Formats: sequence, C-alpha cells, structure tokens
Amino acid sequence: MSRKWAASLLAATGFAAVPVAHAEITIGATFGATGPAASLGIHYKQAFQLMPKSIGGEPVRYIILEDGSDATAAGKNVRKLLTEDKVDAIMGSTGVPISMLIAQGAAESKTPFVSLSPVAVPPERYHWTFIIPQTTELMIGAVAAHMKANGVKTVGFIGFSDGWGDLVYKATEFHAASHGYKIVTNERYARADTSVTGQVLKILVAKPDAVIVGGSGTGGALPHLALVERGYKGQIYHTHGTVNSEFIKVGGKSVEGAIAPTGPLIVPEDLPANHPTRKVSLDFTTRYEATFGAGTRNAFAGYTHDGVMLLAAAIPAALKKAKPGTPEFRAALRDELENVRSLVGAHGVYNLTTTNHNGLDENARVLVRVENAAWRLMK
Repeated sequence: MSRKWAASLLAATGFAAVPVAHAEITIGATFGATGPAASLGIHYKQAFQLMPKSIGGEPVRYIILEDGSDATAAGKNVRKLLTEDKVDAIMGSTGVPISMLIAQGAAESKTPFVSLSPVAVPPERYHWTFIIPQTTELMIGAVAAHMKANGVKTVGFIGFSDGWGDLVYKATEFHAASHGYKIVTNERYARADTSVTGQVLKILVAKPDAVIVGGSGTGGALPHLALVERGYKGQIYHTHGTVNSEFIKVGGKSVEGAIAPTGPLIVPEDLPANHPTRKVSLDFTTRYEATFGAGTRNAFAGYTHDGVMLLAAAIPAALKKAKPGTPEFRAALRDELENVRSLVGAHGVYNLTTTNHNGLDENARVLVRVENAAWRLMK
C-alpha cells in the first residue's frame, strides 16, 4: 500500500497524524475464503491488500485468519486473536452466526469489534460492537417501497436457516403493515444445501405476488433458480448479501431481473454528482478493480474498507490516551469510535453515537437489478 493512499485515508477521516508513540497497532480478522460463504470471504480478505500500513503515525499489522466458513474454526481463530495476539481491534466475518460469536468474545475480552456483517447483538455485547453494513430494516425498507409502488400484496419468503435468515425475515415482517403486504410463507434452507425443491413447491402453492430470498453470496441463487425452473413469474428480490459477480455467474440467465438493495459503491458511476459517497465509492471501486480485475466490484470489500476507515478515524485520538497493545488503548479506542461523525465511506456516511453503533441513513442504500449479467442502478 502506498504512503500516498495511507495519507489520503487519514485526510478522509479528518484527522492529522499524532506524535509517534513507537507502538504497533494490531487489527485481527477471521474470514471464510473457502466453504459455503467463500464468495463473500474472498472479497473481505482481498480488500485488506488495499488498506494502509500506518494510521495516526503508527505502523499497523493486520492478522487475517481463515476459518473455512466454519463456526468451530472461527471460534479458535477468535480465541487466538483475542488471547494470544491481543489485537487492538477485531473484524469479521463472512456471516451473521460467526459474527455473533466474535461479538461474544470481544465483549468478554473488552476488545472493540468492527462487524462486517449486519448483526443484531444483545445489549450486553453492543457496548463493544460497531456495525459497518446497513441494517436489514434499512435495506429491506427499499425493497418494501418498491413492492408497494408495484402493487405487491402477498410475499413469499425463503431464507437461510440461521441468524441471517432470521434478520431478513424480521425486517420483511417489520415493513409489512406499513407497505400493505402480507407474508404467506416462511421457508428455510441451510447454507450448504444443494436443493430447495420442497420449500419452493410450498411457495408456488401459496402463489405470492413476489418472493424475498433471505440468503447471501452464491447460496442466494439456489431458491431463485428453483423458482424460475418451476415457472414462477413474480418478482424475486434479494438482499445486499448477494450483490457480487459470483451470484450472477451461478445464476446465469435465470437471475436476470433480480432486484436487491446494496450500497452505492456498486454503481458509483451512475450516482448523482452531489451524492455524498460518490467520490469515495468511485475511488475504492476503481482501485479494487485495478487490482483484482474488471467486474470484481462487490459490497463486501467495501465493508472492509469502511471498517478500516472507521478505525482510522478513532485511532489518532485513542493514541493520545494510551499505547496500542494495552487494555487502556482498547478501551480508549472503543470510546473514540462512538465519537466518529460525518465519516464518508464507500457505503455511506457514518455518524456514530453511544446508542447507535452503525450510524447510516438512506444515503447508504440503492436498488440494483441484474441486467445483461451485471448489477445496474434502478432509476
């Protein structure tokens, strides 16, 4: 990573370098670049190659561990990062279940956790958890508005049989009354399943006007393919967890017309000139594709980018209170994360408070549709 980019990242956060304290900042993470969540994990991990090597005048070491999308392996990684490496902050992961596990470990060790999955953590863990992705309620709200505008009255739901599926269903349920639709199915499937025939047949019997798929990555394509194969003609919606090129490669022509909410970094060229994230979104997308190839842009690498930016915004002030590698520094970093305001990331503008550890608003979402094998902004 060039010194120029490190300097530009600090400039974007609005902080200048502080006097050198001669201590290395350590950021740990666990991801699954293999296994069921690989189409997400690969991008989360690759983005670290574009992250700065120093923040606030201090060197930064990133410890990135592989967990194969497996909770047991992730648990071992989390213990190592927190107890052996004594990281100053921890980031992850490729799914809500593993991210919930990290949140528990972070709270117990009193280490700031920057979640790259939209977890809904209990109050006792929220104190140490900061959430980068848009909330499911915010994202599904865009889907609900589109359904209302198109006269959808009944909705079939099919999603993962885990925490992510639960979050998407609850968000779909949350918007139902205000947007005039009724949920007629709540079907579930495991991330590693290769068939959802039984679940899809139940949806077809219910004859919903539209279907929402609460999956992510390539696993989100499975119900879509099954619905199309069996002649379903209604609109199929997805979540921000499916917006990458791998989903389209797996789905092929069958996923043409799929609609999903996502962050603005997926379509920065199409954003209005005055959109608050356009400059940052376009810069990151351009650099990511220059490094990993045309068409590789995705939401997940953007979450890594914004997570590191959030830490970069808080670290300089924390350095004035304590040295990295100490409990005092981790506590100071946690406190300073709550003070981050007007931080423009690739996904949105972050305004964190003691009661809001996400801080994104409607500027952090757009609706996109698969058109000619690519995600395109809906206007």
